[in-house]
Amino acid sequence: MKMKDEFCLILCTCPDMDVAQSLATRLIGDHLAACVNVLPGVRSVYVWDGKIENAQEVQLFIKTQPQCYEAISYFMKAHHPYEVPELLMVPINGGDEGYLAWVKDWIGVSHQPQAGGSSL
Repeated sequence: MKMKDEFCLILCTCPDMDVAQSLATRLIGDHLAACVNVLPGVRSVYVWDGKIENAQEVQLFIKTQPQCYEAISYFMKAHHPYEVPELLMVPINGGDEGYLAWVKDWIGVSHQPQAGGSSL
C-alpha cells in the first residue's frame, strides 16, 4: 500500500468538551474523518489581539486524508466558535496498513452527509 501523502492528522483546539464532541461526531458522520481523538485538559498559551492568553482547551486529533482538508476547513470555519480555529495538517508518512486501510475505506464511502451528519 502506498502510504506517503495519502493520510494526515489535523489538529484543532476547542474551548470545551461539548464543542469538541459535537465537531468530532459531525466530522465522522460526514465521512471527513475516520477517527477523532478528543483530549481534554490541554493548556494553551498563545498571543491574541496583542495579549498573551492562557486557556484550558480540548485538543482534537483528526485522522483523515489530505483531500478532505479543504472540506474540513470549510466545516470548521462554519461551525467552530473561535474566530480563527486552529487547523494544522500534519502528514502521516506511514503506519499500520490495516489501520490506514480502515481510514481510507471510511472516508471513501462518501463525502455526502449521512443521517445525523451536518450539511456542508
